[in-house]
Amino acid sequence: MLSSIGLLIGITLMYSAPLIFGALGGVISERSGVINIGIEGMMTMGAFVGASVGYFTNNAWIGFMAAGIAGGLIALLHAIASITFKADQTISGIAINFLGSGLALFLCRLLFEQATMTKPVSHKIPKIFNSVDATVILALAATVIMWFVLYKTKWGLRIRSVGEHPAAADTLGISVEKTRYTCVIISGILAGFGGAAMTLAIIPQFTPTAISGQGFIALAAVIFGKWTPHGAYGSCLLFGFAQALTVVLGGGKFAIPSEILAMLPYVLTIIILILFVGRSAAPKEDGVPYEKGSR
Repeated sequence: MLSSIGLLIGITLMYSAPLIFGALGGVISERSGVINIGIEGMMTMGAFVGASVGYFTNNAWIGFMAAGIAGGLIALLHAIASITFKADQTISGIAINFLGSGLALFLCRLLFEQATMTKPVSHKIPKIFNSVDATVILALAATVIMWFVLYKTKWGLRIRSVGEHPAAADTLGISVEKTRYTCVIISGILAGFGGAAMTLAIIPQFTPTAISGQGFIALAAVIFGKWTPHGAYGSCLLFGFAQALTVVLGGGKFAIPSEILAMLPYVLTIIILILFVGRSAAPKEDGVPYEKGSR
């Protein structure tokens, strides 16, 4: 019994780590007033770049850092479209999702002899205490750091003010555009880390289905967590628990069809969105392009 509980906890933490990185990316972007629906595409690029660089360098940590850079570069495109050109942020995010998955598959075929998956990474990100992935600890550390920055520092106050009252922040000398650019790029870096946490810690290679809905689940965690780092973290643990149940219950001891088990995380996402989306209040200017002097 205790071994089963320990296994369930371990798998929960393992699968929640990629979601936590993606959700934290969503939190900091939307706190600054920019909706980032492109988390899925950024995670996909991070997953591919992380696995590819990890394979060619034979170093998972180099791959992990490269994944963050790739996610940040993709996020920069979203920032340019939504902040500089004031494009519809939802449409831009959807385009990023298509771009991320398409570009990852194209580069995979280019680098790995027309294959749709990378070759396995020989050295994955190590586990700590022989049981917990290092990415789990990094995800927790990132959550604590983001909470501290948002609620205990002057820069965090500026981020929140830009997301709530950009005109007022502007009159106080805070650069709305620079703040939003920084937050969106950080959002992409974190999403890239989330993708790499999947292909460098959980599975040893990139496949077209390595990131399959995790970005959208991370966005649901942002809403369920009320746009706070700690709330998003707890929500991701819940979604990770749902994924862990599919693994544990699908181990052959229970007569539950695999198709139903595979649906659990996504069904839970829909249920949570239905129950809580109307009760959570997003930052007031979330998704609203800011034009200097317009308000």
